[in-house]
Amino acid sequence: MERRTGTVSRGIRCPIIRKGDNLARIVCDSVVEAAKAEGFSIRDRDVIGVTESIVARSQGNYATIEAIAKDVKAKLGGGTIGVIFPILSRNRFAICLRGIAMGAKKIVLQLSYPSDEVGNHLVSPDRIDEAGINPYSDVLTLSDYRRIFGENKHEFTGVDYVDYYQKIITEAGAECEIIFANHAQAVLKYTDSVLACDIHTRNRTKKILLANGAKKVFGLDDILTQSVDGSGYNEKFGLLGSNKSTEDTIKLFPKECKDFVIETQKLILEATGAHVEVMVYGDGAFKDPQGKIWELADPCVSPAFTDGLIGTPNELKLKYLADNDFKDLSGEALKEAISKRIKEKDANLVGNMASQGTTPRQLTDLIGSLCDLTSGSGDKGTPIVLVQGYFDNYTNC
Repeated sequence: MERRTGTVSRGIRCPIIRKGDNLARIVCDSVVEAAKAEGFSIRDRDVIGVTESIVARSQGNYATIEAIAKDVKAKLGGGTIGVIFPILSRNRFAICLRGIAMGAKKIVLQLSYPSDEVGNHLVSPDRIDEAGINPYSDVLTLSDYRRIFGENKHEFTGVDYVDYYQKIITEAGAECEIIFANHAQAVLKYTDSVLACDIHTRNRTKKILLANGAKKVFGLDDILTQSVDGSGYNEKFGLLGSNKSTEDTIKLFPKECKDFVIETQKLILEATGAHVEVMVYGDGAFKDPQGKIWELADPCVSPAFTDGLIGTPNELKLKYLADNDFKDLSGEALKEAISKRIKEKDANLVGNMASQGTTPRQLTDLIGSLCDLTSGSGDKGTPIVLVQGYFDNYTNC
């Protein structure tokens, strides 16, 4: 019988993960048991996604705000520190800010406007225009901001992040001064020791600061790259990708986990005979059209994956073929012509008009986004996702 479905994404339930758990074994057993319970089979080139959260939990990769404070003070001197371009997030940055402020006498907080890097708005672009302000050049003080825009609460969280971050800093024992500017060097009027808190633009920000006379420049990716008093750490990403765990503790992005995905792949092969691909995924790389928020607050979508997930899709656009090359065909003849073209397609379709409108992005970014949307971030209880048929095409029966 001809197969009538293509890609299928399933959330897989598993036990609550604790430090020291054999996660590869738990993932394998959970997927195999789900297949038996639901009556589906594991096939070659299926993809198993495992959320970064449970990988980091199994590693015990946690740190306290005291560890953050100690590392910040050691690297930036403990005096007046510029903290620039953080995202507006209770879960992601607020707890890190507490630790940063504990390691300084004064924080000069520079916020980008009208929104942060991932699209959380302080004010709407329309209000910026109405006020006659040029966000590319104008630097606003806190009094300027309040006089022009007043209090502004986030559409979804109901939080005034300017007030919220100011309170975090002062309650941590540091003096606070807030400015609003979109060019990194604005903070250098106040201090030459700067912590760049942006995510995807951090390297450019650091380069600009150093070129304009900053003496000490670090990013969130430079804090907790090594253990501080027995804390967790991440050599590559530091604090980037961390989440609030408790009021005084963060869960860091998982450390090196290539061995984990390879071991999981091996266990699945032994259990089912199927050669699957395995990836660890964090935030999806999609943007919310309502809230204007780009979901990707992690430093990357996937910190580890098996080699079969390297690369980008190589696909033809079926509707292009149907409307152009085979516009005079229909029914079975059209199906056969398109199937034949797919089977004969080049290994690399870059520049081929028949591939226009397909998705020229990394496989891990695409599949990781699908996994993130499937598992959610709340109480679904499915931190493992099985994606089947992703590499199939119209010709697979």
